[in-house]
Amino acid sequence: MAATSRASPNHDPSRDTDGGMVTVEAAVALCAFVTVLAMVLAGVSMVLDQIRCTDAAREAARLVARGEQHRAADAVRQIAPPGATLSVTTNGDAITVFVQDPAANGLLPGVHIHAEAYAIAEPTDPDPTANSGPAAGGATTGPAGGADRGLSSGGHRPVHDRPHEAAGQPRPTEGDRR
Repeated sequence: MAATSRASPNHDPSRDTDGGMVTVEAAVALCAFVTVLAMVLAGVSMVLDQIRCTDAAREAARLVARGEQHRAADAVRQIAPPGATLSVTTNGDAITVFVQDPAANGLLPGVHIHAEAYAIAEPTDPDPTANSGPAAGGATTGPAGGADRGLSSGGHRPVHDRPHEAAGQPRPTEGDRR
């Protein structure tokens, strides 16, 4: 039997077995494309909301560490996605801020948007000049006139990125390098 095209005058429409299949395939492909596009857009939206929650948590932790907790809630309302919640936990001078966006759970089920930031409370000394000097753990002047590089009152050594500073030696000059 010879193959005939649908445009051929010898074409018999009663023998057509694939009538409308192309239309169904196009409809299914279009639905799949729209579904994938919607999931990609929801994913991008959730990534942007995650970034906004992270920024809001970082800013809120910084403000709470400075003692401005009332401004932290305002910052979260301005930076985080609408409907985000703020939770602040303090343990001594350690501050943990948790920002969560419960509204984002409807976009992609099982994905939760939240961010956490950590900060140490800044000291709240009303007179910063009153605690300077050796009695308060400040730097003292050694025999060479430089600052004492020993342990401070907190028990931590200063961090140096140059070996000559850690050894308490003066900084080398161009003439010393030759």
